[in-house]
Amino acid sequence: MRPKHTNEEIKARIVMIVACGLTLSFVGSVFTILYGLLFVSQPVKMAELDSQAINILSSMLLTLSGGLIGLLAGNGLKDKPQDPPAP
Repeated sequence: MRPKHTNEEIKARIVMIVACGLTLSFVGSVFTILYGLLFVSQPVKMAELDSQAINILSSMLLTLSGGLIGLLAGNGLKDKPQDPPAP
Protein backbone atom coordinates (compact mmCIF):
# COMPACT_ATOMS: atom_id res chain seq x y z
CA MET A 1 0.00 0.00 0.00
CA ARG A 2 1.34 3.41 -0.95
CA PRO A 3 1.60 6.17 1.65
CA LYS A 4 -0.73 9.17 1.40
CA HIS A 5 0.48 12.28 -0.38
CA THR A 6 1.36 15.33 1.65
CA ASN A 7 -0.40 18.65 1.09
CA GLU A 8 2.64 20.00 -0.78
CA GLU A 9 2.65 17.01 -3.15
CA ILE A 10 -1.07 17.36 -3.84
CA LYS A 11 -0.71 21.10 -4.48
CA ALA A 12 2.26 20.50 -6.80
CA ARG A 13 0.26 17.97 -8.81
CA ILE A 14 -2.73 20.30 -9.12
CA VAL A 15 -0.51 23.20 -10.21
CA MET A 16 1.18 20.96 -12.77
CA ILE A 17 -2.14 19.77 -14.22
CA VAL A 18 -3.50 23.33 -14.46
CA ALA A 19 -0.25 24.62 -15.97
CA CYS A 20 -0.24 21.82 -18.58
CA GLY A 21 -3.87 22.59 -19.46
CA LEU A 22 -3.19 26.31 -19.87
CA THR A 23 -0.07 25.56 -21.91
CA LEU A 24 -1.96 23.23 -24.26
CA SER A 25 -4.69 25.86 -24.70
CA PHE A 26 -2.06 28.52 -25.37
CA VAL A 27 -0.20 26.41 -27.95
CA GLY A 28 -3.43 25.33 -29.64
CA SER A 29 -4.59 28.94 -29.92
CA VAL A 30 -1.27 30.05 -31.40
CA PHE A 31 -1.48 27.33 -34.04
CA THR A 32 -5.09 28.27 -34.75
CA ILE A 33 -4.12 31.88 -35.37
CA LEU A 34 -1.18 30.90 -37.55
CA TYR A 35 -3.26 28.43 -39.56
CA GLY A 36 -5.99 31.02 -40.08
CA LEU A 37 -3.50 33.62 -41.25
CA LEU A 38 -1.42 31.40 -43.51
CA PHE A 39 -3.66 28.76 -45.08
CA VAL A 40 -7.26 29.97 -45.10
CA SER A 41 -8.23 32.30 -47.93
CA GLN A 42 -11.52 34.17 -47.75
CA PRO A 43 -13.27 36.58 -50.10
CA VAL A 44 -12.80 40.26 -49.37
CA LYS A 45 -16.25 40.52 -47.73
CA MET A 46 -15.27 37.89 -45.15
CA ALA A 47 -11.97 39.55 -44.25
CA GLU A 48 -13.67 41.63 -41.55
CA LEU A 49 -14.91 38.47 -39.84
CA ASP A 50 -11.41 37.03 -39.96
CA SER A 51 -9.94 40.10 -38.30
CA GLN A 52 -12.57 39.95 -35.54
CA ALA A 53 -11.84 36.26 -34.92
CA ILE A 54 -8.13 37.00 -34.72
CA ASN A 55 -8.81 39.83 -32.25
CA ILE A 56 -10.80 37.47 -30.04
CA LEU A 57 -8.08 34.81 -30.17
CA SER A 58 -5.41 37.41 -29.43
CA SER A 59 -7.16 38.65 -26.30
CA MET A 60 -7.70 35.05 -25.21
CA LEU A 61 -3.98 34.41 -25.64
CA LEU A 62 -3.13 37.40 -23.47
CA THR A 63 -5.44 36.10 -20.74
CA LEU A 64 -4.06 32.56 -20.94
CA SER A 65 -0.45 33.70 -20.90
CA GLY A 66 -1.07 36.01 -17.94
CA GLY A 67 -2.79 33.23 -16.02
CA LEU A 68 -0.02 30.76 -16.78
CA ILE A 69 2.73 33.19 -15.79
CA GLY A 70 0.91 34.12 -12.57
CA LEU A 71 0.32 30.49 -11.68
CA LEU A 72 3.91 29.46 -12.22
CA ALA A 73 5.40 32.58 -10.63
CA GLY A 74 3.27 32.39 -7.49
CA ASN A 75 3.69 28.66 -7.00
CA GLY A 76 6.55 28.78 -4.51
CA LEU A 77 5.62 31.94 -2.66
CA LYS A 78 2.98 30.62 -0.27
CA ASP A 79 4.28 27.30 1.08
CA LYS A 80 7.66 28.02 2.56
CA PRO A 81 8.84 25.53 5.16
CA GLN A 82 8.28 26.77 8.67
CA ASP A 83 11.13 26.96 11.13
CA PRO A 84 11.00 24.36 13.89
CA PRO A 85 9.98 25.78 17.27
CA ALA A 86 12.81 26.89 19.51
CA PRO A 87 13.39 24.61 22.53
